[in-house]
Amino acid sequence: MSGKYAFTKTLKEVRFLFCQTGEHSAATRSFLTRAYPIMKKNNPTTPIMLREAAGTLPKVYARYEYGQEKSQTLEGLSDKQIEEAVTSLVKDA
Repeated sequence: MSGKYAFTKTLKEVRFLFCQTGEHSAATRSFLTRAYPIMKKNNPTTPIMLREAAGTLPKVYARYEYGQEKSQTLEGLSDKQIEEAVTSLVKDA
């Protein structure tokens, strides 16, 4: 799993938005509880921000060089699907 979270050099920041209590964000919270320590260990200098707000639908943003940004909604995805979505964003350039 650690190889999946070795971020590309052009990645400058990863942001997760989700609700701290909502059922629609449960899989995102589960994923982050499991994967955040691994992501941070493998990428200690890349900011990984967790933004919790009531009623927020789960979404992940990846910011690259020159301000380029990509996002993907995580609503309705399982833990495994979230892992695949995040992996594709952090490997993309």
